[in-house]
Amino acid sequence: MNTLAISTNKGGVLKTSLTTNLAGVLSENKKILIIDTDNQGNVLVSFGMNPDSVETTLYDVLMGAAPVEQAIVNVHPNIDVIPSNDNMSFLEFDVLKDSERFKKPFDLLKQAAGHLKNQYDLILVDTPPNLGLVQGNVLSFVDEVLIPFQPEGYSMRSLVKILEFIEEFKEEINPSLKIRGIVGTLVDSRTTLHSEVLQQCRKYCMENNVPVYETIIPRSIRFASSVAYEGKPATLTSKRNSLVQAYFELAEEVFE
Repeated sequence: MNTLAISTNKGGVLKTSLTTNLAGVLSENKKILIIDTDNQGNVLVSFGMNPDSVETTLYDVLMGAAPVEQAIVNVHPNIDVIPSNDNMSFLEFDVLKDSERFKKPFDLLKQAAGHLKNQYDLILVDTPPNLGLVQGNVLSFVDEVLIPFQPEGYSMRSLVKILEFIEEFKEEINPSLKIRGIVGTLVDSRTTLHSEVLQQCRKYCMENNVPVYETIIPRSIRFASSVAYEGKPATLTSKRNSLVQAYFELAEEVFE
């Protein structure tokens, strides 16, 4: 595996935090590319940069207005980013209204960036919280998917939906697609609800042969989900913090 999407159909579950902090852990000895496919552009924000100030974004690349190399921004030693911003909000409309030009709308990312797989040890893809055209492009491009799971009241419903969507996508479009595993995020182990829902998740996934990682990202690590004081993900600035260690432990499990 050298392409991994951090994906689910729910917002606010630390997708970007997982993406950028895992990149921080792995960048010690691997060359990492992060592709941000979410119009919020939070990957670049996590590295202290403004996604609205870059000249070329993923939107330009997918629309055929620029080669992918032109969009790559180096944000840290061994970490490059292909950024997104609000322009990604228009991608689905712009592609679908021009079906003559975009005959294979789910292949745009694969066609534009497929050759980059040979240039990086790992490509991580941060995704928007929905199951539209952008998500389809991501699932066509990657080898595997890591799914964050926040154990709240309706979380199991969302999890079942994303697992079913990935299975259908695998059958119809990308037969090599695999689920790398599920990781509990924003977990407060002191609450009965979180413990019960996480237990339901583990039971369901065991019955359906989907791995669930032992490591969880606790709710109290939320401070590390956005920008650390130095404008970098917490794994690059706060390594000694015991809470940040959860990301290091998760990286060991996911990439062992």
